Amino acid sequence: MDLQLHGKTAFVSGSTQGIGYAVASALAAEGARVIVNGRREEVVTAAAAELRRAQPGAEHSGLAADFGDREQVERLLDELGEVDILVNNVGLFGLEAFESIADDDWVRYLEVNLMSGVRLSRRLLPGMLERGSGRIVFVSSESGVNVPADMIHYGVTKAAMIALGNGLAKLTRSTAVTVNTVLGGPTYSDGVAATVESIAAAQAAPVDAVKAAIIGQNRTTLVERFLEPAEVATLVAYLASPLASATNGAAIRADGGVLTGIL
Repeated sequence: MDLQLHGKTAFVSGSTQGIGYAVASALAAEGARVIVNGRREEVVTAAAAELRRAQPGAEHSGLAADFGDREQVERLLDELGEVDILVNNVGLFGLEAFESIADDDWVRYLEVNLMSGVRLSRRLLPGMLERGSGRIVFVSSESGVNVPADMIHYGVTKAAMIALGNGLAKLTRSTAVTVNTVLGGPTYSDGVAATVESIAAAQAAPVDAVKAAIIGQNRTTLVERFLEPAEVATLVAYLASPLASATNGAAIRADGGVLTGIL
């Protein structure tokens, strides 16, 4: 299917690996010019180069910035310019007992997971509204709906992201701009893979066995496996396209059936 993204410019935050890179790859494969982002310049440069290798002649590029550092974010915003597609993907996650989560940890999760989307959208949405077209997609999580007891700070910020996307969509009335949110499920991203491998090494157990044991604890997943980043990215790419013109203000699942309610 042609998603009609040729000639579009997309910025994907947190896109040097995992779901973010899968989204960047999907958009690039559909003809968009993609700007990738990560914290380290050399990693960003490598990711942009890999996209260019996959699509020879494309003008993919990158901007390095840590979204937990306001000065770096301001520099990125000044360099970014106008884009047609904004994918708010960057995020922190980690297991932590609620009583052990310090105020500084809460602030960093809010800065990166929520305020990144606030700042990027605040800068880029007005131009989209003025031009009358554009796409903003938030990559949230099923954890924003069913907040995990051992990741409360993560779940709270993902819930706030869903609310942010819903509110911003109301600003797009009578335009061809849309704002939507994808609720990803348990995904075998690079960060999750590193965690699983660390657990496997500590337990002297096969990685596949540890993966199966972890996903087996989730009693509501219908696919009964970790998702691949590309499976989430496919939905993001569709919502970023003109084909999704009738979808606005929505929170759509790519969760493998973890959220099993009707709505």
